[in-house]
Amino acid sequence: MARNKYRSEYTGDHTFDYKDPITLTRFIGDGGKLVPSRISKLSIAQQKQVASAVKKARNLALLPSGTDAYDTFSRAEPLSPVPFEI
Repeated sequence: MARNKYRSEYTGDHTFDYKDPITLTRFIGDGGKLVPSRISKLSIAQQKQVASAVKKARNLALLPSGTDAYDTFSRAEPLSPVPFEI
């Protein structure tokens, strides 16, 4: 059985959104750098999309920037898709 070169969970037409920091934190290492495509198993086009989405999220302060921030930054909590009810 041969291993697949790319991730099966992200199809070729999947777009990475800068407003979703939970998904983007999967592609950021402990030091705050982007994980290379050979490790993250993304195609070149998807890796470029992730890089630009991370840059936008960092500019909007949805993700921290810099190594010191990653020492004190807690991971984003996943939000429930179910709306809040009173």
